[in-house]
Amino acid sequence: MKNVKIIMTLLYFLGLSQVTVAQNTNDTSKFKFGIKGGVNFSNLYTQNVETNNVLIGFNAGIFAKLPITESLAIQPELLYTTKGAKLTYNNYFVNGSAKFNLNYIELPVLLVVNLTNNFNIHGGAYAAYLVDGKATNDSQGTLFDIQNNLSNEDYSKFDTGLTLGLGYDVDQIGFGVRYNYGLQKVGKERSFLGTNYTFPDGKNSVINLYLSYSIL
Repeated sequence: MKNVKIIMTLLYFLGLSQVTVAQNTNDTSKFKFGIKGGVNFSNLYTQNVETNNVLIGFNAGIFAKLPITESLAIQPELLYTTKGAKLTYNNYFVNGSAKFNLNYIELPVLLVVNLTNNFNIHGGAYAAYLVDGKATNDSQGTLFDIQNNLSNEDYSKFDTGLTLGLGYDVDQIGFGVRYNYGLQKVGKERSFLGTNYTFPDGKNSVINLYLSYSIL
């Protein structure tokens, strides 16, 4: 619910800016290629933790906007993006806080709907490959030492999810807000004393703010 409230607030203010800023005459039917980047506010959504905290990271990469009509376009992107969270566990296996830093190469494919010459909504899906996963922890007297027992190979290599966002374009510059909802647990399944479990058992949840620049 926290993430939903945050993104609804961001979407509101972005929509408000559309009303207050005069429209330019962007050609929405023109092919675009450029670079983009921004700030990530990432978390892992799971029911098996006491508290969780947002990690601040970044995203950077390239994009292409392929117009279908004046109102519709397909936008593939290739990004390097950081995700993760700080989680507090209190169960039989883990008692303490763990910080997960997950770095992905991500490929979103989006359908862009141009509501005006400047304002658009976009949504679609993404696939991501884990480049590096690290964990640090503050847990003592438990059966599982997160930092020493988790390596890059203990995380799921692939992630998929859904994406929804709002964008505002002015000539070659664009900015917007986007929410990524992960569908895969970031950890692999494990077995301990005959019990199967997944750790870390959360799925990626990321709000990102981005700025783009069209080279073509």
